[in-house]
Amino acid sequence: MTRTIPSSFRFPIRERSFPMDTTYPSTTGVPTTGDVPSTTGLPPVAAVVPPPAPVRPRRAWARTGAATGLLAAVAFFGFGALAVDQELLSDNALVHEAVADKEVLVWLFQVSMSAIALGLVVFGAGLRRRLARFEPSDSLVPTLAFSGALLTAALTLTGGGISTEMFFSLLQDTSKVDPDTVAAQLAIFDTLAWVWAGLGLTMGSVAWASRTNPGIPRWIGRVSFVGAVLVALVQIAPVQYMAVVPGILWLVAAGIGGVVGMGCHACSIPHGYDKTCRP
Repeated sequence: MTRTIPSSFRFPIRERSFPMDTTYPSTTGVPTTGDVPSTTGLPPVAAVVPPPAPVRPRRAWARTGAATGLLAAVAFFGFGALAVDQELLSDNALVHEAVADKEVLVWLFQVSMSAIALGLVVFGAGLRRRLARFEPSDSLVPTLAFSGALLTAALTLTGGGISTEMFFSLLQDTSKVDPDTVAAQLAIFDTLAWVWAGLGLTMGSVAWASRTNPGIPRWIGRVSFVGAVLVALVQIAPVQYMAVVPGILWLVAAGIGGVVGMGCHACSIPHGYDKTCRP
């Protein structure tokens, strides 16, 4: 059985409408627009978006570069060249006797070349990341800088590879080893790993990027330009193995610059840096 409420007992419903272009605060603090008013009665509150926090620069790659340069200086100039008197070069048997007791130096050189090659790859990868933060997305500079370090690492590792054969040759008695073979190994040992021409490509890329890239200090750009010119000159001379000298000096300088002066805190925000920030 259904009861019907008389119309006299019905409460009138008062309809209210709100314009659609009115903005009302919501309970979440985000402004809303519509026909439902806020229950808080507070004025609209605009949402505040905090600015992006600066990214702290990572500099382990730069420390690796400086350490690699110092290790290279010790390895190449300490035990990287087995000097033989010019008078002995006409007789390979005499050359073999002159280096017969230096197998420990050969072993140290081989271990050092492996460590230096790995350090160059780490440094090149970090340098590429640093350059890419401020270079245009289609720029070749970061890739060229990394490629130069990679080429140098490959040749360093290859040049140190002959040390294995030479080490075992020197361990044996001189009568059991062909002196011509030892002389040929010595020629490769004293030259191949020294050819750091690839690092000239890295120097040139950094020098070019320093003109407009705020992540590269100007003094590193100048040092890179001088180093690239020196590497080019020793390739023309030709005394290619002398490229290791400006290469080592630049690697130490660039590593130190990466630790203490690769840009400033404001420049650490990619694509949002202050153009006046140039260390």
